[in-house]
Amino acid sequence: MTSADSSSVDQKFLASAMASFIQILALLVLLYWCFLIVSPFISIVLWGMIISVAVYPAHVALTARLGGKAKWSAIMIVLVGLAIIVLPAWYLADSSIAGLQYIGAELEDGNATVPPPNDSVAEWPVIGERVHEVWSAAAVNLEDTLNRFEPQLKAAGQKALAFAGHTVGTVLQFIVSMIIAGTLLMSAEGGKRTARNIIVSLVGTERGPGFTDLSILTVRSVAKGVLGTAFIQALASGIGLAIAGIPAAGLWAGVVLVLAIIQLPPLLILGPIAIWFFSVAETVPAVIFLIFAIVVSASD
Repeated sequence: MTSADSSSVDQKFLASAMASFIQILALLVLLYWCFLIVSPFISIVLWGMIISVAVYPAHVALTARLGGKAKWSAIMIVLVGLAIIVLPAWYLADSSIAGLQYIGAELEDGNATVPPPNDSVAEWPVIGERVHEVWSAAAVNLEDTLNRFEPQLKAAGQKALAFAGHTVGTVLQFIVSMIIAGTLLMSAEGGKRTARNIIVSLVGTERGPGFTDLSILTVRSVAKGVLGTAFIQALASGIGLAIAGIPAAGLWAGVVLVLAIIQLPPLLILGPIAIWFFSVAETVPAVIFLIFAIVVSASD
């Protein structure tokens, strides 16, 4: 082969290599863009798959009771799941908005008043005297006290709004995940065969079925752990709230259940209740309830 032929071959090889590099680069960029588009929905779809796998035994039992109507079984499971989350969340949001509107109207009209604190507030550990001082000042002149703590109140309000937005977003994600789970339940057998075929193609025919069953059992165990822990936390919270004589104990226990399911600490509800309980109860039972709230929140 002459040097001219060798140079021509090298040029063709370089041109082919450059074309392949450009194609691979374009493919990677396209895949990255696709990932950016679908990334917000990955967790929602994954939770939908996890929920569908977890409730599949209940779906099978309910389908048998309904005479083989798998679609109606899936619809009923979705409605029950949505009711467990949406109704307490909706009630809490509605009552919170109504309370804020009432407080805003009272402040605007100048009719807002704060009852004076109980003397036992000053006996709270660490923060008692400071809280009693600020609370007493607010009872005497609420507007002046709000003006004194305006920066702190603004910062707290921004954090509260951010938390509320995060909670609403989480609830909406659960709603979509529950609907996806219902859709997957309608074609559960086909989905199981597809998953088994994929795993078999990856690990072989001998270990594939075992890996598939192990994956299903793992998902169900994790889901049952999350739901079981949430139920135990809600039940314990309800019992503790009822023993302490907290008004609407059942409602607060329902809110704790929602928070625990969406992986938020129950202390977000039990903490403010414990602080309020210090103002209406003796120090010892109030401290006991605070410790109880911390233990329940940390039990997961």
